[in-house]
Amino acid sequence: MPRIPNIKFNNGKLFPVLGLGTWQGALGREFEVGQAVKDAIDVGYRHFDCAATYRNEKIVGAAISEKIANGTVKRENLFITSKLPNNAHGPSMVEKRLKTTLSDLGLDYLDLYLVHWPFAFKEGDDLVPIDSNGNIIFSDIDYVDTWKAMEDIYEKGLAKSIGVSNFNSIQIDRLLKHAKIVPVTNQIECHPYLNQRKLQEFCSRRDIKITAYSPLGSPARPWQKPGDPDVLNDAQIKTMAEKHNKTPAQILLRYQIQLGNATIPKSSNKERLIQNINIFDFELSPDDMKFINSFDCNGRICPYSNAKDHPLYPFQKHVEY
Repeated sequence: MPRIPNIKFNNGKLFPVLGLGTWQGALGREFEVGQAVKDAIDVGYRHFDCAATYRNEKIVGAAISEKIANGTVKRENLFITSKLPNNAHGPSMVEKRLKTTLSDLGLDYLDLYLVHWPFAFKEGDDLVPIDSNGNIIFSDIDYVDTWKAMEDIYEKGLAKSIGVSNFNSIQIDRLLKHAKIVPVTNQIECHPYLNQRKLQEFCSRRDIKITAYSPLGSPARPWQKPGDPDVLNDAQIKTMAEKHNKTPAQILLRYQIQLGNATIPKSSNKERLIQNINIFDFELSPDDMKFINSFDCNGRICPYSNAKDHPLYPFQKHVEY
């Protein structure tokens, strides 16, 4: 069973560099995620990335509980991340929503809790509230105020670390001006077509680690259209995989590790879970890394375009990174 290395957060906590993403809900395959979590634990994964917005935390929690109960793994050897949904940014809502996630996952604490997006939606029962015209109902709650409540749940021990997700450089700098606690990570889309080097370097200078989501380009994303970028099937990546006697996915994941990032690929196929964890027995050369870096084309595939009119939307054209 491969040993997954750790990186160290700015608070001293250790973070496994490879985890399993559990986003499945939008694909209509929620039932698969429980088996994927159990298979992943069996083959050596200990880091699981969850979110209330994925609408499957009870399924994930049941799988984790089963593996703890049968002695396969101990809770203290797992690293469980979840994320605050956009409809719970109000400071009075943060702890309440976290406790719902803890209940759904069957846990007493999280290892990491993230603000999922910098923008807020109207509070209520709907994770994504929609008006009569089909538009998202926004809220003007400031993520700076949300972060203060995140600091409170950290100080109470409900989350051992706190961080952000999908924040741009301007938003991070503004947050740091008001924060008592520096986020440990910024979880962002990252793959060769969007390598995020400027944002990574920016975060590194502030001792914030990058967690790369969609490292394989989310090939099963439901909004993909024919002809859209597909880094997993990029001919040059395939050629490099053949050179190293690895799969294209292994090349893409190894690329993230050598950038210094943690990464959370999603798979419900046990064979691919095993392949994805077997990336610590080879290295990409400096020339390989330089070549893959040259693929960058600002090829964002997870833009959350439905929220582009929110003033805190992070991917505004005037924001460089």
